[in-house]
Amino acid sequence: MLGGTFDPVHVGHLRAAVELREALGLDGVHMVPAAQPALRDRPQVSSGQRLALLRLGIGDAEGLVADPCELQRDGPSFSADTLASLRERYGATARLIMALGHDAFLKLADWHDPERLFALAHLVVIDRPDHDSPLSTRLEALLRGREVGSVEALMAQPAGALLRLRLPSRMAISATDLRRRLAQGESVRYLLAPDVERAIVAQGLYRGDAGR
Repeated sequence: MLGGTFDPVHVGHLRAAVELREALGLDGVHMVPAAQPALRDRPQVSSGQRLALLRLGIGDAEGLVADPCELQRDGPSFSADTLASLRERYGATARLIMALGHDAFLKLADWHDPERLFALAHLVVIDRPDHDSPLSTRLEALLRGREVGSVEALMAQPAGALLRLRLPSRMAISATDLRRRLAQGESVRYLLAPDVERAIVAQGLYRGDAGR
């Protein structure tokens, strides 16, 4: 599971999903747009538009799935609830993994029911070249005894561990900066998948709100 607002989905998201699948030997990666992220502002465009852009971005990429499960639930999008639905779908012995970026990882102790995340899945933290901050005391306590150093150790159990993973591409692309560029009419070429860029331009999305 690779969740996010995908507001909009960009090539950093998509390449990370491909490289996660390769690095971890995954059967598939569920890319899950959040309906109402609990710790972030409401996305600038509708959930349906973000899902449609995500599907365009994925295209025919093998093993990547645009999963609308959080958009079909009412209220804030809690990752623990999404993992619970995936655990029910795939069974108790399946190895489930939730991937998140380093910026989101630093706030993990503030998430809804973070202990439950580890009861349901492994966590993989995707290193980013522009994020290198010390862990809070609460986050250190949450992670104590959970961190492993290899994919093999991670996959030894269905859930409960954390692995830090440096992906080959490590693209430091900011959706916030993309929204600013789109609002100001600046180029976003090669930052978005071509079909995503064309759809955004054709529908006039992200215009006139450079502050978000």
